[in-house]
Amino acid sequence: MINVTKTFLPDQEQYIQYVREIWDRGYLTNNGPVLKQLEAELREYLNIDQLYFCTNGTIVLQIAIKALQLKGEIITTPFSYCATSNAILWENCVPVFVDIDASTLNINPDLIEDAITPATSAILATHVYGNPCEIEKIEEIAKRHHLKVIYDAAHAFGVKYKNRSLLSYGDLSTCSFHSTKVFHTIEGGMLVSNHPELHEKLHLLRAFGHQGDELYLYAGINGKNSEFHAAMGLCMLPHVKDIIEARKEIFSWYDSMLNWDNLSRPTLHPEIEYNYSYYPVLLPSEAHLKGLLEVLAKEEIIPRRYFYPSLNTLSFMPVKYSCPVSEDVSLRVISLPLFVGLSYSDTQRICNIINDFLSP
Repeated sequence: MINVTKTFLPDQEQYIQYVREIWDRGYLTNNGPVLKQLEAELREYLNIDQLYFCTNGTIVLQIAIKALQLKGEIITTPFSYCATSNAILWENCVPVFVDIDASTLNINPDLIEDAITPATSAILATHVYGNPCEIEKIEEIAKRHHLKVIYDAAHAFGVKYKNRSLLSYGDLSTCSFHSTKVFHTIEGGMLVSNHPELHEKLHLLRAFGHQGDELYLYAGINGKNSEFHAAMGLCMLPHVKDIIEARKEIFSWYDSMLNWDNLSRPTLHPEIEYNYSYYPVLLPSEAHLKGLLEVLAKEEIIPRRYFYPSLNTLSFMPVKYSCPVSEDVSLRVISLPLFVGLSYSDTQRICNIINDFLSP
């Protein structure tokens, strides 16, 4: 079976050596030495001053909203994983959905200003598939209206925009280190701050909001991660460059072998170093998508409808918004298998099946 992804695992003995050392120390969590080492190496790797290794990519969104003291409405994208909008709801804010650009599938900045009301406190935009939003437009709008900007950069580890880590933009950016990502810690996430004055607050919000056993300063949450997860990150980090190169090669195979007469894929920003995190394609219709999924499943090839459904259509959203581009795209988009170790012959077989299915 060929799944949409396959987790990259580093050398087992290297990881076991970390485990032995953790075992000997008996220090398993609560900002231990392995976690501190991972944070230090990530700061150096990404050239970022402030970052916080946390439990997962959802909790860091919630901490970001809490740290910036956001209230009321948060403008966001309907084309993202549900963690983006769920975090807004969990923090008792209201997601205001603005439609996406049909080319990049990121939030359409030309529609943001019309969605701003006196209740708007922030813009939470997703770098979809690790492809940068129109950062300058978003941040100019935010500055003019005195709004905060959070970027959901769950897919963006290793991506550079204008020679800077994509994670370094916005008031706060978040990243996911789930096992399906280019860089993973089995489960995990990261929060990146551009505000030195928030350092102590973010550190405390990640760990229940108190110092020692007596001084309670914030209504924090348990966003801490363990030494075992940090150890996986330390084992993974040296492989990131090779992982991205391998994914880039598979990406190029798809580009060259798929018949683009009846397919399209999102346009990548021209000023990036990409991490090739996903390979999404858009089919002519949902009927084509469902038919193709059936054909691929018979060959034990399992892509993923990602993202589906459009978040503005979820039944539990407090306010209903029309986002026709996102609603259309979410019905027609699938992510094809892409992982280190996917062979040329299997990629060719996937492309042949798709091309044959879509041929007149």
